[in-house]
Amino acid sequence: MKRPEINIAPLERLGRVAVGAGTVALGAVLLGTASGVLIVTLEVLLVLAGLDLLVTGALGHCPLYRRWGYVPASVRRTS
Repeated sequence: MKRPEINIAPLERLGRVAVGAGTVALGAVLLGTASGVLIVTLEVLLVLAGLDLLVTGALGHCPLYRRWGYVPASVRRTS
């Protein structure tokens, strides 16, 4: 399997990893004290959103950016 092309700026990658890791950690702590189906569902969604940020930041590839055709100036290749 081929690794996807990097389409996220380095600073944004760092931010995604930091926010994603924090969100996953917070969501895990909140899940430990959760009661009620709605609350657990929302906290699981919080953890999944954090994982999405963490993975896209670590890989440097955002599928939505690719779909929209957006490439930050700092990662554009000049021909």
